[in-house]
Amino acid sequence: MNIIISSESSQDLSKELLEKNHISIIPFQLMVGDKIGKDGVDVFPKDIFEYYDTTQKLPHTSAINDVEYETYFAHLLEKADGIIHISLGSKISSSCSSAMRAAEKFDGRVKVIDSASLSTGIGLLVLYACELRDKGLGLEEIYEKVNARVPYVQASFVLEKVNFLYKGGRCSALSYLGANILGIKPQIVLRDGRCVSGKKFRGKFKEVVKKYVETTLEEFNNPDHHMIFITYTTAEDEIVNWIEVTLKAKGFKNIYKTVAGGTITCHCGEHTLGILYFNDGDHE
Repeated sequence: MNIIISSESSQDLSKELLEKNHISIIPFQLMVGDKIGKDGVDVFPKDIFEYYDTTQKLPHTSAINDVEYETYFAHLLEKADGIIHISLGSKISSSCSSAMRAAEKFDGRVKVIDSASLSTGIGLLVLYACELRDKGLGLEEIYEKVNARVPYVQASFVLEKVNFLYKGGRCSALSYLGANILGIKPQIVLRDGRCVSGKKFRGKFKEVVKKYVETTLEEFNNPDHHMIFITYTTAEDEIVNWIEVTLKAKGFKNIYKTVAGGTITCHCGEHTLGILYFNDGDHE
């Protein structure tokens, strides 16, 4: 059975991983001032940073609608027997609901999974689905096994600044003021499909990142060591390399360093970094 694994541009996997694993992507649309384009095709994070620095305004993302998904799925099914589509969390974007409605038109050949996550939290599920596909599992079995791992995705980030969150209405004026005055670097954690405030760190960002990594591994201490992501909008090589060495020492085997795409960057801004992994033990 020829099964295609699919997702949206919000999954933040590198081009190399997408090509190696034959993953199909439908991009979100980004509006950067007067420029409207597809995430990762016409619009890139550097465009977002330049626009914000110039205007102090945020770009906007546009959810993918039912018709766009239906057209996309129909095209993929011209060369496949079935599709597993792993979507940006339904409590984060309406795109997941749109994908599910579109999937109903294809008599069970398209299975949509609500990742309840974002960025490489989705990417973890996508790569797991690819592994199952490559082992020869069928559409229903892949769907069930990937869905079963959704609650175990550990997705979190630490931010140097909250200006993008504030401008986007995801941070109160009081929190914004406090963060600036006290130098707080907040952690954002995915819980039950929503982005919520986690721990608050203070100090230079380099040291904050180290504290964040250490405390995250302590809190979510039952990792599947098979793979982990270091995902960031911007970060110094020294910081990323330190994390990689630390994770290797902790026994992680496949450590993927990925740069967040435009959809995620729109909401977080520069100097945002996270580690993302399955927290369900060494899964088989």
